Amino acid sequence: MLDISSLLRVHVDPLIATQNDMRVCDAIERNTPVRKPAAMSAPHLPKVAGIDSTVPAPAHTAAPLPAPVPAAAPGALIQDRLAGWVFDLTTLHELTERLAATSTLDDALQEFLRAGASLVGARRGLVVLEPAGAPAPDGAAYGPCPARTVGLGLTHAELGHIETVPRSITAYGRMLEGDGTGTPPGARSGAEDGTQNGTQNSAGSSAGSSAGSSTGTSGESGADTAPAGGIATPDILGDKQLDPRHREVATRVGYAASYAVPLSAATAGPLGAAVWLYDEPAVPAERHRRLVGLYTRYASEHLARLVELTRARARVTTLTDELLPRRLPRVPGVRLAARHRTGPRGGGDWYDALPLADGALGLTVGSVTGSGPGATAAMGRLRAGLRAYAVMEGEDPVAVLSDLELLLRLTEPARSATALFAYCEPAQRKIVLAGAGHTPPLIIGDRRTEFVETSLSAPLGMLSCWEAPSVEFSLAPGETVLLCTDGLLRRTGDSTDRAFARLHSAAANLPRPLRDDPAAIADHVLRTLLPEGLDQQECAEDLVILAARFD
Repeated sequence: MLDISSLLRVHVDPLIATQNDMRVCDAIERNTPVRKPAAMSAPHLPKVAGIDSTVPAPAHTAAPLPAPVPAAAPGALIQDRLAGWVFDLTTLHELTERLAATSTLDDALQEFLRAGASLVGARRGLVVLEPAGAPAPDGAAYGPCPARTVGLGLTHAELGHIETVPRSITAYGRMLEGDGTGTPPGARSGAEDGTQNGTQNSAGSSAGSSAGSSTGTSGESGADTAPAGGIATPDILGDKQLDPRHREVATRVGYAASYAVPLSAATAGPLGAAVWLYDEPAVPAERHRRLVGLYTRYASEHLARLVELTRARARVTTLTDELLPRRLPRVPGVRLAARHRTGPRGGGDWYDALPLADGALGLTVGSVTGSGPGATAAMGRLRAGLRAYAVMEGEDPVAVLSDLELLLRLTEPARSATALFAYCEPAQRKIVLAGAGHTPPLIIGDRRTEFVETSLSAPLGMLSCWEAPSVEFSLAPGETVLLCTDGLLRRTGDSTDRAFARLHSAAANLPRPLRDDPAAIADHVLRTLLPEGLDQQECAEDLVILAARFD
């Protein structure tokens, strides 16, 4: 039987907390009419002969009484306030849902700026993100700090002009450099003063304010501190006590007022500050300030989570990059270039190029199943083992992969891997390779663009005993062999056949001026298959491209 009561259960505590933040209870108490108890009315006398009416009939010559003005319903005012409160909560709910749907830090910052601008009635704005790094055991910042400045409706040149204003003379700048509230050293916030309806100027005097704001603490003439911790500067151009540089930049960029709020999370501390810019002198109403304050409180926690996620991904990328070659070797007769992208959780794709005896060169690409630190560690062990096997028996690629398969069984029995190893002789432009379930190489030249016909083989660790024949082929002068992992194909989002067709088409349509540069070839293939920054998309797959051009 359907339990209706469980479906209609309401979480009362958060609702009351938000209601108290918006002072709805105070509004109800102030505006609910207080009515006296109604007195007992006399019974209506029946119209019986001999009984006179208690109210005499008006004379026909008397002037008519004016029509009574209907009084407002007793609860009309409070109903309007409640309707506005529900509307505000609905708006906040929609905006927070849109913010929660963002998965990257840049997208979240853009959404935060757009939502905040709609709440305070501004058209432009910027957010400066400068989260503090958590201390590591050695005293250094734990993980990179993704500091950045993101603008809304501002060009890069305009952002540059705004950044030339010293932070000490702007409200949002003091939020970044001080305690996160924009309060200068030695000054008190509006909450500490306990005063309302005032604007504190640089001399410390207080004047009445029609904006109904708390006592200003920004240290700027005409700057108001909002109840939610924001600071409004209503008239930047008209306030002669402001720094001339501040007014000059405001005139050049074209804004006349600003409203700044700090970004701070309970779990991460100060994150930065946001400021919205007005084209005309203006100050947001107290209701709008409270709305953007509630929204900023939630947004700060969401941004703090994304900051930590960005740091974790950066650490994974750094770990993966440290396990891969920092630079490729210089070998006579061949030029090399590589491109690598790490997935958000870290993966197990590798590439390597190592000089061998007699002027030979070993090339390898591969991929370990799974993602995360475990896959990255497995990749590091396999790559190190493959380098040792290549030095001992590199002229026999099948033997190299057979030993690598044995190492995988001993160290990672629950994983499988695909791999390709090529033994190259640059002087003769001859290559002998073997693959284990891996994407075949692609030959790119003026006269041909074709995949190498490798034999069908299983990935390492999939069969009780791996075995596959090797393939030998030669290259013409100026041809390039392109090795890649299947992450390049999977990131396209196409089927396997279509992804292979797109890879072949990208190589076949390579402009002639780019054919002599392996780095340009790798970049062209990457841009063609993954245009518009899709090589940076939130995909779990790593990708590797290794290009070798033979002279």
